[in-house]
Amino acid sequence: MFDLTGKRALVTGSTQGIGYAIAKTLSRYGAQVYIHCSSDDEKAKRIAAELGTDLWVTGDLGIQGCAEKLYEKTGGLDIVAANASVQFRTPWDEIPPEEFDRQINVNLRSTLELMQVYIPGMQAKKWGRFLAVGSVQQYRPHAQMAVYAASKCAIQSLVHNVAKQVACDGVTVNNLVPGVIETPRNDAALADAGYARKVLAGIPAGYAGKPDDCAGAALLLCSDAGRYITGTELVVDGGMSL
Repeated sequence: MFDLTGKRALVTGSTQGIGYAIAKTLSRYGAQVYIHCSSDDEKAKRIAAELGTDLWVTGDLGIQGCAEKLYEKTGGLDIVAANASVQFRTPWDEIPPEEFDRQINVNLRSTLELMQVYIPGMQAKKWGRFLAVGSVQQYRPHAQMAVYAASKCAIQSLVHNVAKQVACDGVTVNNLVPGVIETPRNDAALADAGYARKVLAGIPAGYAGKPDDCAGAALLLCSDAGRYITGTELVVDGGMSL
């Protein structure tokens, strides 16, 4: 049920953190996975080599048309995990236009664009998996990340909308929703002992997750094991959203 042999996949933002863990797991279960990062060719190539593949692409998803350029390099795929995102910490009343645009473009618009270029091919084959990556901030928005949280809420609405329209073609569209995960993005914040105590106090499990905690959930949603799951959000947060 979890065997992905013969499947071709793209995981955006997969040179580190959650994206890397997802790419590693899909590869371990047989998929041919394209590693992606925004601009560092050497880093993408190095991470791909670590996973035993020479499949890698770069492209800034904040730039309109990036999804089409990625498609030109990868061709049609069976699995797309839209993991790449941008996050700024700014009080709501100080958010500048450039931060708003960057987060909306990378987090939300590129998710739609990736759907638009890759899902039609999945529909034609009558098999496909599109996995968006949301955030626990859909339920518990951080006071200094208003736009980031809003973009993740919008992604969930997009998932609901598209999933209903393509389910009849054997394509599932789901949203993986991580909580506080120990990734490079969170390293500095969690290194502050006082801040870390406050954050962990809001997680019933009592600890931050690891990237691999998200990988099993992604495997379920990207394989035949999850064939009857679509339009849903799978929350991996240690209970933080409760």
